[in-house]
Amino acid sequence: MNIIIIEDEKPAARLLQRKVEKLGLMVNTLLHSVEESIQWFNANPHPDLIFLDIQLSDGLSFEIFETINIQSAVIFTTAYDEYALRAFKLNSIDYLLKPIDEDDLKTAIDKFKARNTSAPNLALDFELIKKMLVNPIDRNYRKRFTIKMGQQLKMIDIDEVECFFSENKGTYLHTKENRDYLLDSTLEQLETELDPADFFRISRKFILPMKAIKEIQLHSNSRLKVILPTFKADEVIVARERVNDFKEWLG
Repeated sequence: MNIIIIEDEKPAARLLQRKVEKLGLMVNTLLHSVEESIQWFNANPHPDLIFLDIQLSDGLSFEIFETINIQSAVIFTTAYDEYALRAFKLNSIDYLLKPIDEDDLKTAIDKFKARNTSAPNLALDFELIKKMLVNPIDRNYRKRFTIKMGQQLKMIDIDEVECFFSENKGTYLHTKENRDYLLDSTLEQLETELDPADFFRISRKFILPMKAIKEIQLHSNSRLKVILPTFKADEVIVARERVNDFKEWLG
């Protein structure tokens, strides 16, 4: 089976590749933009299955299918809400909601194997999906946080954040002014709300903005230690399994 992944966030693409290959399948190619995908499809046999993100760095992935007559089966990987996902359900197109769960991934692949057909009406499916995704494509990442302090509310702009961390079952925002504020969100929820170009979850305990990184040092067991301007409460360590993706994120 020939499988490709089209996903603009390279760490996310590699993570999905590992999850697919863990199920005994081989991902042949990773593509990261509309332009790169069009060039690839013009020069290569079309795959049996495509894992497809909708929003790519240089436009919508729909543009690929408007340029190339592709008949491959598609499993969407998307962060859109339940309303938008009605389109995928109506058209019997599989989808995986980010962050991708391994059990959901296996179910989608099993469904594809059972069906084992291409999608001859793919263009019509895409047109309906585009119509149903009302104002869909702009990813509205968090720009600020509203913190309750007694009887008052404090607004903290995203540029003021030095890190997010978890401690004693609570999630905290740490500012450049060396202040901690308790949040209602979990780190898992924050991962979906923060721009992945600017923020990276280095471990189960920390999410960091790239702008706040002051220094990076080698640490034990192939890990990395990150030095932040004011955060001193604990060692900020990049988990070993996330080091490669972290380096890729840094560019």
